[in-house]
Amino acid sequence: QVQVMESGGGLVQPGGSLRLSCAASGFTFRDAAMSWFRQIPAKEREWVATIVSGDLTGICTDSVKGRFTISRDDAKNTVYLQMNDLKPEDTGVYYCRGNYWGNYYWGQGTQVTVSS
Repeated sequence: QVQVMESGGGLVQPGGSLRLSCAASGFTFRDAAMSWFRQIPAKEREWVATIVSGDLTGICTDSVKGRFTISRDDAKNTVYLQMNDLKPEDTGVYYCRGNYWGNYYWGQGTQVTVSS
């Protein structure tokens, strides 16, 4: 049974930091591309970052470059999203997705709220 579970969301002030974690099981994690998406209110879900199998660093969408970093620990079957210098427009529900040989597995999401 596949499980994908995000954690680490919360309320943070502008300029603050959060680290999201996503633990996955039920597929061979080290062979999967892992991604973060977010759903901002009144907008469609958008891609944030991806790290592929064997990579030490991933890629991020332009709006978060220089502020967000995606990483993975294959020994822990976990992918992380380090978010620095958070802005109110980063507020939303953040989702983790595993792509294992074209099979997509989503988590339930974790809420991130950036507000003073």
